[in-house]
Parts: sequence; C-alpha cells; structure tokens
Amino acid sequence: MFKFVPTRMSGNVKTKLRHIASGSTRRTGVTTIPKASFSTGMQAVKLPEMGSVPHFDSSRKVTLPNLGAFIDNEWVEAKEKFLTTDPATEQVLCEVSESDGEMVHRAYEAAHNAFYGGEWSKVSGYQRGVLMNKLADLIEANRADLALLESLDNGKPYGEAHDIDLPLAIHHLRYYAGWADKIHGTITNPGGPVASGTFGYIEKEPVGVVAQIIPWNFPILMMAWKLAPALATGCSVVLKSAPQTPLTANAIASLVHQAGFPRGAVNVVPGGDECGRLLVKHPGFDKIAFTGSTLVGHEIMEEAARSKKLKRVTLELGGKSPAIVCEDADLDKAVQTTHLGLFLNQGQCCCAGSRILVHQSIYDEFVEKASKAANERVNLPGYCDKALEQPAFSHITGPQVNQEQFEKIKGYIDAGKNEGASLVAGGAIGSDMGYFIQPTVFANVQDNMTIAQEEIFGPVMQIQSFETDEEAIERGNNTNYGLAAAVFTQDFPRARRIANEVRAGSVWINSYDVFDASLPFGGYKASGQGREGGEAGLSGYLENKTIVVNIN
Repeated sequence: MFKFVPTRMSGNVKTKLRHIASGSTRRTGVTTIPKASFSTGMQAVKLPEMGSVPHFDSSRKVTLPNLGAFIDNEWVEAKEKFLTTDPATEQVLCEVSESDGEMVHRAYEAAHNAFYGGEWSKVSGYQRGVLMNKLADLIEANRADLALLESLDNGKPYGEAHDIDLPLAIHHLRYYAGWADKIHGTITNPGGPVASGTFGYIEKEPVGVVAQIIPWNFPILMMAWKLAPALATGCSVVLKSAPQTPLTANAIASLVHQAGFPRGAVNVVPGGDECGRLLVKHPGFDKIAFTGSTLVGHEIMEEAARSKKLKRVTLELGGKSPAIVCEDADLDKAVQTTHLGLFLNQGQCCCAGSRILVHQSIYDEFVEKASKAANERVNLPGYCDKALEQPAFSHITGPQVNQEQFEKIKGYIDAGKNEGASLVAGGAIGSDMGYFIQPTVFANVQDNMTIAQEEIFGPVMQIQSFETDEEAIERGNNTNYGLAAAVFTQDFPRARRIANEVRAGSVWINSYDVFDASLPFGGYKASGQGREGGEAGLSGYLENKTIVVNIN
C-alpha cells in the first residue's frame, strides 16, 4: 500500500509515496504528487486479523483542497503548519496552515466589515436563501469527492459520509435557505398605564459577527449545522475546523466562494487549540458557537462571561445517553437500533447510546444478541473497495480519529475489565496498523463504574439491567449530561411517560439517531446551551429589538 510521507523543500511541502509491500518485505520508490490531487492507487494489503483487503484501484484519485485559511474570499498561507493524517494507516496526508493571531484578527476584520456596511449586509433575505441553495447544489454535485475526502481524513466508512452526513448537511442548508426571507418581527399595541398613545413593533436582527468552532467527528455535517442558521439570519462567520479533520472544511470554503457569497461573509481558519482560544478571547466577536467537549464548553462560557460585551454563546457538548429497553419491546429491533446508536461513526458521537438499560426479564437474551452483532462487525479502512460497496448502515467499523482518542478508549476498556464488568465482545485493538478498536460490549455494568459514568466517545457499549420503569428513569437521569435518550416498548403511553420524565434534549421512541433539519437538537444540564436545527436554531443568531412610536 502507499504511505504518505511529507518532506520539506525550500519551505514548500511535497508529498511522496512510499510503496510498502505486504508482510515484512518493503520496497521503496518515490513519486511526486500532482498539485491539488493525490493518487491513491493501492494493491491488496494484508491487514492483521483481517486477511487481504483490496484498496483503491490505481485510477482513483482524491482532490485535496487549498490548504491555507480562507479569509475575505482569498486563500492565505500561514508560516506555521500542522499535519493531518489518515487514521487507517497512521500516515501523513498533508500539511495545513496553522492560523495564528494575525490571521484570526484578519478573518475577524473581514467578517466585521462584511456585516457592518459591506456587501453582505445589503443582501436581502431572499438572496441569502438563493446563495445558500447554490452552496447546497455545489455540495451535492461534489458529494462523492467530499465523502471520500471525509473518509480519508476522519476514518469513517465512506457509506456513512456519503449516505448520512452529506445528505443531512445539504438538507440543513436548504431548510435554512427557506427561512432566510421568512424571519419576521411582530407588531403590538401597548395598553399599559404608561404606554397609551403608542405603537410598538419588534424587529429580529442578526446577532452580528460569529465565531464558530466545529468538532472532528462530523466535520461536514457540523459545518452545515453552524453555517446555515448564521447565514440565513444575516450574520457573518469565522469558522474554525478541527485540527484532526481540516480538509473538507477547506473544500467547502472553496464552494462558498464558487457559490458567490460576498467577501467576508464566510471565513475558515484551520488550526489547533491555540487558534480556538484566539477566537474565543478575541474581543470583537458578538457570539461564540461551539460543538465539542463539556470541559472546553465551561472554559468558553467563562471567557464569554468575562468579555466586555458579554458574548452570546451556543454550546453543543457531551453526553452519556441512556437507552431504556422494556420487556415488551421488539427485541431484535431494539438490539439492531441500539447497536447502530452506539457503533455509528466508531462510537464517536456526542449522543451515542452507550448506556443500555434492559429489563431484567430479557437481559440475558439481549446481551447475547448484542454481543453477536458486535462480533459481526469488521474493522476496515472506510475508503477501501469493500467499504465503498457498503450502504450507510453496514457492519464496517473504521478507525478512531487519532492516537489520542485510540489510547483514551483503550484506557476505558481496561477500566471496565479492572472494575469487574463482563467483557462479552471485542475489547482489543482491531489491527496493528491504524487506530482500529474492536467493537466492544460490556455486560453486568454497575452505575458506579467508570465506563458507566464518563463519556467514552468510542465503540464501547455498556449493558445494565433494571426492574421497574421508575428505576430506569432515575438511573438514566443520574448523570450530569442530558443530551439524548431512547425508550423501546410497544406501549405508547408508557413510552411517552418515560420520554417525558427523562431529562434530555432529544428522546427517540423505538428508534435512535433520527435527525432532521426541522428538529431542534441540544442538551440539558452539562450537555449544552441553546439548540441547533428547526426554528429554535435561528434564535441563537437573532436579537430582538423593540421599537416604540408615539402616535400622538
């Protein structure tokens, strides 16, 4: 197969392909990569514990986007660079610009000028919708290429990127494009003791210049979730992609330009933690929108509270979501649905249903079926030929996003074993190349165990038993998180009662991970502030201005 090894020559990066034969014998050759694309032609590769896996044929190519920062509709290259890797091979793909303080401020200035008096500020709601639909059309036209790039940089199976992430992202943009010219104020006739003879109206105005920080688990989808409501309301944006997965954000930035958005309306600054801190601490932004860990969410809220203008904040954070399986549930459907609710995207999902609470009368059968389903999954690179042939909901599990996440999940698996949980599936690394972890299932998990308390963000399912609905609800709520939950039963009044009593932003009945642009998503408690999606998703990007006229 090919390994990607960067070398430096006169300050520029040229990527070379080093051929590595199957087994221990290695043959080395060098090929310079054509500008803006790289060939991923691969022969059959023997991966440990998986046999020979056919990878791309020699004709397949993936186009790399511009690797700079997208500021004021221009590409800006940074002095410092960071590496992005293929998590299936652990090999470097390319170097990407590390946006520094000067670039962050330049991006802010571009967004500020666009919002305050620039061309973007004069674009009508209708025309904003037209531009957003053009962007959605361009993403759809490039759907296969973007899915392949996402799989390569993130590790997720191609089918998940192509059949789930991209259609949802496109739908989100089109949904909010429809809202762009329908954001109306209200009229009132005040009648109080000091308001007689007046006429009032309430305008809905964009909050202003917004800094948005997206995570690495769903780069394309989270970019759409952030951009769509902001652009629909007329805000201007500086968006930071995750350092683990910067490529598709830059690719979409090119499509933003191609769609015809005015200068400064959308700016994209790739970078690491320091770049994120620079955005959050910058005094000019009117709002911060962040998806990521609860720990960082706390830091952002503290920083926003200290800012002179008391920045608005929207946070979509972590979760430890329970799925309650009652004794009358369709058992096979519950097993299949909770399986997908946990193992989708290698378990790297904020609302992953990692805590499965199963009624004791069906517990043993559920554990047997759940462990069987996990053992049937296969660790493979998300972009290999076999993965390309599979639909979204397949048995393929890709690698974790990077070594840090890989080691963290291994630590949680060790904690489960050491604290007495019963390992009934997986529990080991899936390959000695890449960041693969076998889909793992623990039974006999107690509430005080580490794996039952902390967000793992990986392919590790915990199955617990309960006796009564009240017990299941109490234990399901016994967490600082409140992002999502599910209940499985054929008794709808029972399902509705449980759903009403579970403290979570989204509750799915006999289903899981059902998302739509019209449905608000967000959390209770430590799972966040505000909502993304639906009409509620607009409110975080709008201010209400009251105007009163003396008609006498």
